[in-house]
Amino acid sequence: VQNEAKTPLRKFLLNLAIISKFNEVKNGIIRRDSLWDKLVFSKIQAGLGGKVRLMITGAAPISTPVLTFFRAAMGCPNIWYVLGHVGTPVACNFVKLEDVADMNYFSVNNEGEICIKGNNVFQGYLKDPEKTQEALDKDGWLHTGDIGRWLPNGTLKIIDRKKNIFKLAQGEYIAPEKIENVYTRSRPVLQVFVHGESLQSFLVGVVVPDPDSLPSFAAKIGVKGSFEELCQNQVKSIFVHPEPFTIENGLLTPTLKAKRMELAKFFQIQIKSLYESTQ
Repeated sequence: VQNEAKTPLRKFLLNLAIISKFNEVKNGIIRRDSLWDKLVFSKIQAGLGGKVRLMITGAAPISTPVLTFFRAAMGCPNIWYVLGHVGTPVACNFVKLEDVADMNYFSVNNEGEICIKGNNVFQGYLKDPEKTQEALDKDGWLHTGDIGRWLPNGTLKIIDRKKNIFKLAQGEYIAPEKIENVYTRSRPVLQVFVHGESLQSFLVGVVVPDPDSLPSFAAKIGVKGSFEELCQNQVKSIFVHPEPFTIENGLLTPTLKAKRMELAKFFQIQIKSLYESTQ
């Protein structure tokens, strides 16, 4: 269906159909006989046999646009509608958020490392007291390493990682700080921010060149121009940014560590563009 919407008008009508049908689904109207079903979605329903009554997804994350499209196309009801957070604590658990001062997360702001305690939480690593002490504190709290935020409706949203480790779509774990440390060994590079997402299979990044080293480095390879002009030479999967990350602009902590969540917000337009242009 997406491939057939080649003209601006067809794309507009397809998006309008998805929005209209999804609004019906959210309001509890489940049907497959609307105008949009006849014009757009009947082909999809027929392609899956025409008798789909329930669709279930779990384990790996699925993007919101994909969920929205299938709910609209198939007329699926929303059961346990929990997009955007991990829900509320179960009855057998205590959950608290603990301050992570060097990353500027504080429990008074409803943000911090997620700690869990309860009968269903593991008691430790077999015959490995050192690893057990790393995971469980003296009061029995499991420190997950995930940074969470309590939402107004009482649900918990995971927003960051304490150790800044994340997983890409293909299951590969990434330690971005290690990659950043390698890139900053290059003399023309002043700062680097490496970014990845669970629904993407590759990394993108933001590079701040060193204004003292970049011009001479560029001249050696035959590229001339001012520092600002040189920064306009963009490369694949990387956005070259002329302004450094600082405490003042809110992109570094007082200990000069990168505020990864703030950096992702600050460069969200560029990051989206990098993913779209690279795919």
